Amino acid sequence: MSARHALVGLALLPVLTAPTAAQATSDGPHASTHKARFDLQAHRGGLGMTTESTLQGFGKALRLGVSTLELDTQVTKDRKVVVTHDRQVSAQKCRDMAPVVPGDAQYPYVGKYIKDLTLAQIKTMDCGFQQLPGHPEQEQIADARMAELRDVLSLVKRYKAKDVTLNIETKVEAGAPEQTAPRELFVRRVFEEIRASGLERQVSIQSFDWGALKAIHKLAPRWPLVALTNYDFLEVGKEGTSPWLGGIDADDYDGDFVKAAATVPGVEALSPNYGFPQNGKIGDPAFRFYPDRAMIDAAHARGLKVVPWTCDDPATVAALMDMGVDGIITNYPNHVRELMADRGMRLPKQYFPRH
Repeated sequence: MSARHALVGLALLPVLTAPTAAQATSDGPHASTHKARFDLQAHRGGLGMTTESTLQGFGKALRLGVSTLELDTQVTKDRKVVVTHDRQVSAQKCRDMAPVVPGDAQYPYVGKYIKDLTLAQIKTMDCGFQQLPGHPEQEQIADARMAELRDVLSLVKRYKAKDVTLNIETKVEAGAPEQTAPRELFVRRVFEEIRASGLERQVSIQSFDWGALKAIHKLAPRWPLVALTNYDFLEVGKEGTSPWLGGIDADDYDGDFVKAAATVPGVEALSPNYGFPQNGKIGDPAFRFYPDRAMIDAAHARGLKVVPWTCDDPATVAALMDMGVDGIITNYPNHVRELMADRGMRLPKQYFPRH
């Protein structure tokens, strides 16, 4: 996406100052034009704006004004919940600095699975050493350390961002379960961190692994759940059940994502990838949307919201809005917020810490 307006003021504000109070702005000049709230979700805190999954990124998104912080979790060897998209430490995002103790047999840590590393080992790595390729607007947070889930929850509390949802993904790798912490342990540790924060009412849990959704529902039956899919995980037309669907066979529901996901207890929203190819955009010769009007109408008829991932192109986002989606997960919440303002849509509140 091309840059439209620089967020210099947002970048200069300190992120980790612990204020005695926080204040929210009004919804702005475009407020209340539409009563329906469009869910603007900052993917990994808005990785197009800031190094992904950092406290600085989540803080910037709160100051920009988003309705939801979208984030991913993994569980370490010592059962700590860290905020990262990758089950295996990415050399593109993190670099080793030094072993946690001299002669550590697991060093170097880059390339290892999060489940096989302790929090202390993970904290030695610099996960902000370069700007992510393909995102020229991204503010690089040099020497960023992988955050814990409790850190992000505490940040939201310090901002007193009471209208902001945290859409927390349990990234259980159902297709290769040996690569992430065991499902039951994974889900329980995420549940425990959220419960300890006191922010249960501001949380939704999403997962591609519908078995994890079923497990969290047993622990927290009132928490809203989000069924993720990329279509391939449905394994339509294949023998047996997909490992991603928690025992559900999509073919029993005619391969219909809406019908299948609606059977998962606690699911209140569906989150499909927005189209094919996954990074395509409207106007491309081969591009087609995955959530079409029929899917969206069918979901709404069942009381389910539809919030596709992860779309950055304004024209493509606008077309999804016109089809009736309830929100969008995006790397560039700043661009989508501008689109919302241009269309006279209700804007999420902005939150600023007092100094």
